[in-house]
Amino acid sequence: MAWRCSGSSNKELISNMAQKGIAHSEHVAKAMSSVDRANYVRDRSSAYLDSPQSIGYGATISAPHMHAYASEHLLPYLHPGAKILDVGSGSGYLAAVFHHLVSPPAGGINSSPNTPSTLSAPTPKGKVVGIEHIPELVDWSKENLKADGLGEKIENGEIRIIVGDGRLGFPEEGPYDAIHVGAAAPSVPDALIAQLASPGRMFIPVGTYAQYVMHIDKDVNGNVTQSKVMGVSYVPLTDRESQSTRRK
Repeated sequence: MAWRCSGSSNKELISNMAQKGIAHSEHVAKAMSSVDRANYVRDRSSAYLDSPQSIGYGATISAPHMHAYASEHLLPYLHPGAKILDVGSGSGYLAAVFHHLVSPPAGGINSSPNTPSTLSAPTPKGKVVGIEHIPELVDWSKENLKADGLGEKIENGEIRIIVGDGRLGFPEEGPYDAIHVGAAAPSVPDALIAQLASPGRMFIPVGTYAQYVMHIDKDVNGNVTQSKVMGVSYVPLTDRESQSTRRK
């Protein structure tokens, strides 16, 4: 199918998605190129296949093209300094991609090098919060992020991976400019809508048998609109006990 973009390397995988118009923005392609998927899968030999893969405990790492779609659809809200919630953060892969998208430019200054320092200001650092209800996956994802060179970002709080029920979000760090949900909910959790910033966007698969990615948009006045984006097939967003029955 057209969205199958497997490559023999991370570079080829991203290039194939760019050619197919999936990772069509320079920002997303660059961020995904900065994250080596081989550090976030159980079987490194299949790291660059464009397909979902089991990471154990009844969870999967989504196909690369779905990570690209999520990044592209949330991109208007992934500016430097933004705060992101990744529900069902799993392997930590998309948290790493989001980190690169919300980090300030090199040097952390918006102005040109010739601008007097009194007129320049540091670009605020973005923050990515990943929430996952399987403690073993939280520990593993932190090791993955460290292997991918992001250990310092965990230490300084730019990336935070926590154990918790993603359906409830994590209000302590909210509101969030963007929320990504990596599993299909039967309906959009009210708690996540409440934690969405104004303006902000949530990318969430919704449904049981028939699933659709939904955009949940909140405008500057707090008005919420919902729109269907595409049909998908995700594992269900559920509680820890229910997921335990699917563990592999």
